[in-house]
Amino acid sequence: MENKYRKVMLIDDNEVDLKINSKIINLSKLFDEIITCLSGDEALAYLNKHADDEQSLPDFILLDIQMPEMDGFDFMEIFKKFPEKLKNKCLIAMLSSTLDFGDIKKAEANPYVIKLLKKPLFPKELEDVLNKYLEA
Repeated sequence: MENKYRKVMLIDDNEVDLKINSKIINLSKLFDEIITCLSGDEALAYLNKHADDEQSLPDFILLDIQMPEMDGFDFMEIFKKFPEKLKNKCLIAMLSSTLDFGDIKKAEANPYVIKLLKKPLFPKELEDVLNKYLEA
């Protein structure tokens, strides 16, 4: 992989999943920095705060679908209102522990979601998605 500095944001209300996925991402060496958020609100606050600072924005967001208060689809409703520059910079893959057919259809219908991945993450699957969507 080229040595372009890359950031990933993990959004998941489950601390164990966050730790596991962070470990997998670290081992994969696909990203240089991991931003972890325990809720959609926390992630949106981060994106709002750094909206004008492209260096601070994640290149890739791994978004859990099933979270209390604000689930992944609620997050996407707010995300779509962000400036185009931010939306174009941050690619989003949704994560789900159960691949519910309704969730699959809903994720695929969202123009900002590039992929729905099953938990736990697999480095090879993550790498394939990145190679397909992040320019080399």
